[in-house]
Amino acid sequence: MLPKVSIIVAIYNVQEYLPQCLESLTAQTYKNLEIFLVDDGSKDRTVEEVKDLRKRDERVHLISFSRNFGKESAIYAGLQKAKGD
Repeated sequence: MLPKVSIIVAIYNVQEYLPQCLESLTAQTYKNLEIFLVDDGSKDRTVEEVKDLRKRDERVHLISFSRNFGKESAIYAGLQKAKGD
C-alpha cells in the first residue's frame, strides 16, 4: 500500500481562492492523501465554502478556530490531526 501523505493548508478569509486551491490538491495523481484545511478565524464565508467542498471529497478535513491565532498555530493544529506517513 502507498504511504499516506498529509497536506495542511492554513486558511484565513480566502473564500474566493478555495475552490481553485482544493481542485489543485484533489486532482493530484497520488490519491492516498488527507487534506487538512485549518481556518484561522475567518470573517468571510471561508468555513462555509470548505464545508461545501468537503461534501465532494472525503479526504478533506476542516479544523476551525473561532478567532485568529496565527499561521503557526494553524499549522500545528493540522500536524496534531495528521496521520500521514
